[in-house]
Amino acid sequence: MPRIDALPAPATQVPLDLEALARGFASATGAPALPGADEPRLIVFISLSMPEATLARLVDQAARARAQLLLRGLSEGSLPRTAARIQQLIGTRPVAVQIDPRAFDRYAIQRVPSFVLTRGGKPNTACSGDQCTRSDEHVMATGDVSLDYALAHFQRSAPTFAKDADRFLTRLGRRE
Repeated sequence: MPRIDALPAPATQVPLDLEALARGFASATGAPALPGADEPRLIVFISLSMPEATLARLVDQAARARAQLLLRGLSEGSLPRTAARIQQLIGTRPVAVQIDPRAFDRYAIQRVPSFVLTRGGKPNTACSGDQCTRSDEHVMATGDVSLDYALAHFQRSAPTFAKDADRFLTRLGRRE
């Protein structure tokens, strides 16, 4: 039987308080407002291995637009390292970050960053393989572009999503 108390201690001087990190998301500056079931949802699929400038831009824009950032998995297979890296990226900004490998399957995400805008009132469906959502329930773009660029692209290329894209563009301070 392994002795958990005999495991080596982390090399960090300051222990990472995951509970405090979670509370930080709902701080007095405003919780990252995740959309209700009847609201459109904007998801930005990222990886912590992306260039720092790209991550910083997307975190800033996601906070302002109230978009959700999604990671496929843990950085270096470590929850504490992942949490520390996320905290370093977001600082005090109210942005929702989630680890959800099934969402990558649900929307058939192959490259990051990818941007997905879903219709309001559409629940997340379970997946067992490749793309699991109907293509008329979401619109997607992929590439190293800004969030406002992706939203403007949605407005131009998918008129049925224009109103939803405009909602997020307004939060960013830009309207098409």
